[in-house]
Amino acid sequence: MFEQLGLIGCGLMGGSFALALKRAKLVKRVVGYSKSPSTTERARQLGVIDVAAPSALLAVSGADIVLLAVPVAASEATFKAIRHGISADTLVMDVGSTKGDVIEAARNGLQKQFANFVPAHPIAGKEVSGIEHAEASLFTGRQVVLTPVKTTLRSNVQRASQVWSGIGANVVTMTHEEHDAAFAAVSHLPHLLAFAYTNALIGQPQGDRFLSLAGPGFRDFSRIAASDPVMWRDVLLANREQVLQQSQAFRKALEDLEALMTAGDLQGLEQSIAAASKARAAWKPNSSTDALAQQDS
Repeated sequence: MFEQLGLIGCGLMGGSFALALKRAKLVKRVVGYSKSPSTTERARQLGVIDVAAPSALLAVSGADIVLLAVPVAASEATFKAIRHGISADTLVMDVGSTKGDVIEAARNGLQKQFANFVPAHPIAGKEVSGIEHAEASLFTGRQVVLTPVKTTLRSNVQRASQVWSGIGANVVTMTHEEHDAAFAAVSHLPHLLAFAYTNALIGQPQGDRFLSLAGPGFRDFSRIAASDPVMWRDVLLANREQVLQQSQAFRKALEDLEALMTAGDLQGLEQSIAAASKARAAWKPNSSTDALAQQDS
């Protein structure tokens, strides 16, 4: 059991982590801080945190476990702000959906305390944000990816794995390069495409009319276009190299389909669609797969 969780970011992800630790009796006290004092106070009123701290540094002072649940673009400044409150025994984690940039931010921000940091990405979330929607079961049965580096303390990797397992998550470990490449393909690019498709639709003169006729196909394809703009701006820019590689692969596949249509190639078009249909039908989703739109995050 941990004596104190220092929670930086009292939103959906951070709040759910705090509630999960409390439910599993893995922490005695939660001290929280958010950029907005009203958010921190609301978290206290809801019983998500026990103490509202006036600063990030004070939130982590005395904590033996710290979780950063802030936008990835705010990571380095946050690490710098808490550096002097991190003891030699403190486990520090994040919940960001990109890892290479967060690791670099932690290296710069934590400096001598960098070995305490275990990068984490819980594949969980909702399409609504805010502390009001936090729930203790958010991570139950979901995957959590850990991406430690060579200098990460092995004891902290083990502790991190035990914490996430203790609240019901399934822990996977990989390199941050593997992580960022994989999620560019299966999460970041789909969001980019959903944003582009929706913008293309509403940008047409008859866009509103088309939208009024939309059904389940539009609903299913465009669902993630309703995601948080600031969060996804940061994610796409942070992982831009990998996302752009995936975008180029998609562009080639789209051009191939367009060429078949232009040529009126009935057999070729059917074969291409059949290949996609077969691959999608064979895919078996895991329990982490349904709500990637609000991670993160």
